[in-house]
Amino acid sequence: MEKPLALTLGEPAGIGPDVAILAWLRRVELQLPPFYLLGDIAFLDRRARALGLDVKLADADAEHAAATFADALPVVSTGHVATADPARPDGHSAEAALSSIRQAVADVRAQRAAAVVTNPIAKSVLYRAGFRHPGHTEYLAELAADNGRTPQPVMMLWSPLLAVVPVTIHASLREAIGQLTTDLIVSTARIVASALKNRFGIEQPRLAVSGLNPHAGEDGTLGTEDQTIVAPAVAALQAEGIAARGPLPADTLFHEAARKTYDCAVCMYHDQALIPIKTLAFDDAVNVTLGLPFVRTSPDHGTAFDIAGTGRANPASLIAALRLAARMSSQAAPDSRSP
Repeated sequence: MEKPLALTLGEPAGIGPDVAILAWLRRVELQLPPFYLLGDIAFLDRRARALGLDVKLADADAEHAAATFADALPVVSTGHVATADPARPDGHSAEAALSSIRQAVADVRAQRAAAVVTNPIAKSVLYRAGFRHPGHTEYLAELAADNGRTPQPVMMLWSPLLAVVPVTIHASLREAIGQLTTDLIVSTARIVASALKNRFGIEQPRLAVSGLNPHAGEDGTLGTEDQTIVAPAVAALQAEGIAARGPLPADTLFHEAARKTYDCAVCMYHDQALIPIKTLAFDDAVNVTLGLPFVRTSPDHGTAFDIAGTGRANPASLIAALRLAARMSSQAAPDSRSP
């Protein structure tokens, strides 16, 4: 029997529990891969009742979750309770969310699960509890460390229409410009090219590398970073046999004809990458962390406190994340990490 996917609870007061339940209810219709939810079964029962949904929940362990999935939503306990009402995080929220992430990673690394799928967290809630990472991506990299070596995590947003990667991730624009280096662009693009080949089945991945400045610097008249930082990175990638082009003006990189010329756009900062994909594929884009020794995907939305517990949450992005995790984990070759 195929290994199930390990799905985290996310922020208990958000829509993570809602979309997990709604996705399971559509398991037969959509032929979803088996998954189990890491969390507190009593809490999930209360949320299902609040949503007015008739859901059979089953206490399970990871090894037997796939066999349970057809008849009941398997819930694997992390040993931490969740008590938050919708839209009202409480003192148990942070540890309920973090323990499910830790257990999901432990399960996939122990080969009890095929991949990690994470529901959205509320970083402000975690920060108040002492969480010190900028986000999910960086926390997962720490959990993936081997022999003191932490892999470089690369955040990809994927949809059938577009795949994008920001080289700098959760940083202010001023900080992102300061973080940007030729070496960082090269190491990021290597991980992207390897993942596209080994996890997405694209034999010769094509990368479009955006410029940092308007019009990719306009020959240095609008900033020199594209000439001094980005262009040398593209040249280095090409020398390694990676099909990379750039620096390309970001304002003409995302229209339909342009998107047909590459498999992934490697962008210089967060919003340069995320605005186009959230505009084109808001409901079905998936957040993927590349560079880890396991597959991790996540819906591309936040906790949506304003609609948590109302029944209005759309599970489309979680469903896409589950499907993509199953697809990626079925590939035989593991992700390569930056040397």
